[in-house]
Amino acid sequence: MPKAKVKRTKPSIDMTPMVDLAFLLVTFFMLTATPTPDEAVIVDTPSSVSEIKLRDADVITITVSNDNRVFFGVDGKHTKETLLDRMAQKYGVTFNEEQRQTFALIPSFGVPINQLGSFLSVPGPERKDVNQPGIPIDSVNNQLSDWVWETRKLNPSVIIAIKGDVDVSYETVDKVISTLEARKVNTFNLITDMETRPTIN
Repeated sequence: MPKAKVKRTKPSIDMTPMVDLAFLLVTFFMLTATPTPDEAVIVDTPSSVSEIKLRDADVITITVSNDNRVFFGVDGKHTKETLLDRMAQKYGVTFNEEQRQTFALIPSFGVPINQLGSFLSVPGPERKDVNQPGIPIDSVNNQLSDWVWETRKLNPSVIIAIKGDVDVSYETVDKVISTLEARKVNTFNLITDMETRPTIN
C-alpha cells in the first residue's frame, strides 16, 4: 500500500512581537532623548587626542567664532534668571519677565548688555538670524569679565570651557584667557574635536 504523502507547508514567522519591540524602542528613545539647543554661532573646533570629557552640568561655555566674536553661555534655569537680575542691577538696565524667561532658555548669546533686552524680545525663530556683535572684552568695557564673575559668585562649583574656532585669532583668545586670569580663574577647559590617536609601530 503506498505511503500517504504529507503535504508540506511553508513555515511562517509571526513578526508581531518584533514590530511591537521596534515601536517600543522608538518611543523610548523619543521620550528620553534631550534635544540639542540651537547654538548662537557654529564653530569649527580644533582636533586633539584628549579623551577627557566635559561634564554635563555647572559649565560656563565661552565660545569664540572665526570672526573673533565672543559668546557666553551657562546652564541652569534658576542660575540664569538670577544672573540676569544681578547684571541688570550692575549695569542699570531692566528686563521684563518675558525677557527673563527667554534668557533662561537660550543656550548662549553674544550681545552687549545694553542690547540684550531687544535681542531677547525678538521672536524665537527669528532670533537666530539676528547678527550678534559679540560680548565686549575690551580693557575699558569687559562685560565678559562681569558675566563670569557674577556666575561664579552664584555657583562656586562651576567650571569654565573655552570653545574656539580653529581660525580664531590668537589675540582674541589671549584676551579671553587674560580676562579669566584677572578674575583668578587659572583652570579652564578647551573644547576640541576627537582625533584618532596615532599608532606606534
